[in-house]
Amino acid sequence: MTERISIDIWSDVMCPWCVIGYQHLRRALDDLGREVEAEIRWLPFELNPDMPPEGEESRAHIARKYGRTPSEAAAGAGIMAERARAAGFSFDYTGEGEPPVTMMWNTFDAHKLLSWTVANAGAAAQMRLALALFAAHFQQRRRIGDREVLLDVAEASGLDRAAAAAALDDADLADAVRAEQQHAWDMNISGVPAIIFDGRFLVPGAQEPETYVDVIRKVIARR
Repeated sequence: MTERISIDIWSDVMCPWCVIGYQHLRRALDDLGREVEAEIRWLPFELNPDMPPEGEESRAHIARKYGRTPSEAAAGAGIMAERARAAGFSFDYTGEGEPPVTMMWNTFDAHKLLSWTVANAGAAAQMRLALALFAAHFQQRRRIGDREVLLDVAEASGLDRAAAAAALDDADLADAVRAEQQHAWDMNISGVPAIIFDGRFLVPGAQEPETYVDVIRKVIARR
């Protein structure tokens, strides 16, 4: 008998551990096969809500925020890239010509689009958009804080561009996203990824696939 389970992922598009954690979760669900049928929903968490429109170079940001030297930030980025590659999501640049500098961008509008998508087009459409945004940031190095870039990504993911543009202008949607982010803080979520299974069981950080398999089986057994 296949068990249905809801999985909510609090995340940020700028977060490398979020895409690594998702890759591990996906592998766990593949390993579980017909044991479970999961509906995954992405929820908003801004790692840098005060990030200005012009963004900040990634290594400089890490050095400033966490007190690391430039060489330490560069070494950390290399380790992260290896972890991502092992998880099945390369951070290698896929565009043409010399790769642009890696940047951190403001992601509030990206979260608005993700929230609007799940409410209006469903979880599968939101998943397509989330993965497209991760690819746009980590592989294509696009400026995903920019409105037109976001609309390009949304349209390429199968969403209506005009409707997505209207969503970005929706003040009520902005308030709803802020409320969801506040809800994360109210649950003592201070970092991402944070994954909630069945609406009750919180697993922080990017865990290994076997950990997610174990958690999902325990969640189902405790029903």
